[in-house]
Amino acid sequence: MTRAQLFEQIKRKESFLCVGLDADPKKIPAHLNGDVLAFNRAIIDATRDLCVAYKPNTAFYEALGLDGMRILKETIDYIGEEHFVIADAKRGDIGNTSRYYASFAFHTLGADSVTVAPYMGADSVEPFLEYDGKWAILLALTSNKGSQDFQHASQDGGQPLYAKVMKRATEWGSADQLMFVCGATQAEKFAELRALTPDHFFLVPGIGAQGGDLEGVCKHGMNDHCGLLVNSSRGILYAGEGEDFMDAARASALALQQKMAAALKKYLP
Repeated sequence: MTRAQLFEQIKRKESFLCVGLDADPKKIPAHLNGDVLAFNRAIIDATRDLCVAYKPNTAFYEALGLDGMRILKETIDYIGEEHFVIADAKRGDIGNTSRYYASFAFHTLGADSVTVAPYMGADSVEPFLEYDGKWAILLALTSNKGSQDFQHASQDGGQPLYAKVMKRATEWGSADQLMFVCGATQAEKFAELRALTPDHFFLVPGIGAQGGDLEGVCKHGMNDHCGLLVNSSRGILYAGEGEDFMDAARASALALQQKMAAALKKYLP
């Protein structure tokens, strides 16, 4: 999916919502008897008109063994081509290994993008940029508590490490190939992040259960093609526990979509 196609979806649906498909068999409604694929399909059916992207975290499926890989593939197939699919795998290794990681994400799974840790530098990222219409989403400023350990460390000239990563990465690929993970729990940083990379999309976790500031993210992070994919996982997946969990998931997604529609009207240039 190209950047222009993604923006068309955002405008048509008045939404930049990404639904995280981090299904835990221990948390899904009891009447499903641990059937993760059935749960995923129900969530997709309840939300597909309200979101533009889905983000299955591959670890949740890897933990289920070979059956989990089948579930992951069938989930992505069920999503279809209209939505932007993010394989949240946080890959990061030397070139040859990254080349196989990319092949698995793009050829085997059929995802549109994969999250990548850029710590090993350009040769670990470039294999993900060799596919037309596919994306690498680089970890930049994440929403977890431990982000303070390294990402904020001062570099030469006082520039934090996350800023150096983002600026250097723009030399490796264009705004049609690269996105950045920028956590919503650090919304006060979004004006700086947008100044660093004016044209790139940001994948923004941390809204919902982690308490991220959607309004602040939109005010400071939106650009002329929106430039944001805001993710919610637990807040949608586990909004309800009973047989009506689909209705609860839809209500949660709809509440976010309506806020996003208002933000697009308010902040989209």
